[in-house]
Amino acid sequence: MSLMQKFLGGAAALALSASAALAEPALIYDLGGKFDKSFNEAAFNGAEKWAKETGGSYREIELQSEAQREQALRRFAEAGANPIVTTGFAIASTLDEVARDYPETKFVNIDGWLPEIPANVALISFQEHQGSYLVGMMAAMASKTNTVGFIGGMDIPLIRHFGCGYAQGAKAVNPDINIVANMTGTTPTAWNDPVKGSELAKAQISQGADVIYAAAGGTGVGVLQTAADEGILSIGVDSNQNHLHSGKVLTSMLKRVDVAVYNSMKAGTALETGGSTVLGLAEEGVGVAMDSHNAALVSDEMKAAVEAARAKIIAGELDVVSYYANDSCPALSF
Repeated sequence: MSLMQKFLGGAAALALSASAALAEPALIYDLGGKFDKSFNEAAFNGAEKWAKETGGSYREIELQSEAQREQALRRFAEAGANPIVTTGFAIASTLDEVARDYPETKFVNIDGWLPEIPANVALISFQEHQGSYLVGMMAAMASKTNTVGFIGGMDIPLIRHFGCGYAQGAKAVNPDINIVANMTGTTPTAWNDPVKGSELAKAQISQGADVIYAAAGGTGVGVLQTAADEGILSIGVDSNQNHLHSGKVLTSMLKRVDVAVYNSMKAGTALETGGSTVLGLAEEGVGVAMDSHNAALVSDEMKAAVEAARAKIIAGELDVVSYYANDSCPALSF
C-alpha cells in the first residue's frame, strides 16, 4: 500500500488518482461527511448541479481527520485539478500555505478568512446573521411557551454569528422572550454528533423551549429528530431540511453553499481570485425555506413580517448586529 493510500485511505486515493489530462474541478468536504444533510451536502448538491448541466466531472474527497487537509490539497493540485473548492473555515490556513506552492492552480474556500489573500485564492462567506434574524422572528411568532432554543455545533465565532442574528430576530418580535442556547462542543467532532444534539434538545425542551434552531451540521439531524419526537418545532440550517420531518420543521435558514460551489465550478479556470465575496440577503446567499412541507406552519402574518424585515435589511433600514463586530452578542448569552 502506498503512502498516499495509508494517509488518505483507499477510496480517497482512488479519487485522487484520476487522469490529469483535463482540468477537472475538485471539491474537498469539511469534516462531518458529504451527506450530513446540511453544509457539506449543500456543497455536494452544487457540484452535482454543475456536473449535470455541463456533462463534466469533478473529483471529491471526504476528509476523515484534520491531518488529511494538506495532503488532499497537494494531491489534487499535482493531479491537475482546477479550481479546487474547499469548504469550512478550518482548512483556510492550510490552503493559504499550499496555494502559494501552486500559483497556476485556482483555489476557493467557503467560510474561511485569511489576513492576506493569495492571488490564486477566492474566499466566499455569508451574512448568516441576516438569515438567522428572519428565522428568529418566525420562532418567536410560533412559540407558545415564550421560550425558544438555539443549538450550535462547534463553539466558534461563526456559529455564535448565527445565534446572535437568531436572538435579535426573536427579540424584535417579543422583547421578553427567553432564549436557551447551547454549543455541542469545542472540537470538529461537534459537527457530527446527533446523539449529543438529541440530548441538548431534550434539555432545552425541559426548560420550556418549543422551537429549536439547530446550526450544527450533522449534529442538527439529532436535534430535528428529537424535536419531532417530542412534539415541538425545529428550524434547519444550510440546506432545506423541511422535508426531513414534514409538518414539524418550521423552516430552514438557507445558506447557499450550493450556489457558491456551482458558481466556482462554472467559472472554472476563469474564476476571479485574489479577493473575497460576501453573500447576504441582497445577493440571495441566505434566506428562509418555504415549501409544501412547512406551508401549514407558516401563517400569512409570519410571511408578511419576514418579507418586511427582509426588505428593510436589504435597503439598509434595519441593521442586524454582527457577532464579529465586537465578539459579543447583547441579545444572547452562550
